[in-house]
Amino acid sequence: MPIDLSAEDFERLVTDELDALPQDILDGLENVAFVVEDRSEDGDDLFGRYDGVDLTRRGQYGFGELPDRIVLFRLSHLDAADTLDDLRDEVHTTLVHEIGHFYGLDDDRLHELGWA
Repeated sequence: MPIDLSAEDFERLVTDELDALPQDILDGLENVAFVVEDRSEDGDDLFGRYDGVDLTRRGQYGFGELPDRIVLFRLSHLDAADTLDDLRDEVHTTLVHEIGHFYGLDDDRLHELGWA
């Protein structure tokens, strides 16, 4: 049976998992907002989404640019987790996966690395 976690508690869990990531993964993140939503707007059963222009495709990027977004979908995570530890593991994997997209890694490469 899936676990239940309020939006506030899920956001706290995401923040904790983000804080626990290795600093070298986080050092290059610039102008990125981490957002929690209940579900994907298009109805896809996604765990997360990177919205932005990855580092490999950016031209000039400067002041005044809207931030890229890494979105985690709470209900998809909750549906997939039976325990709080399972949930933490899935959130961790989703964060690394979406941050990988920020750095320009595609799904094939992320799969090779074990983050897809």
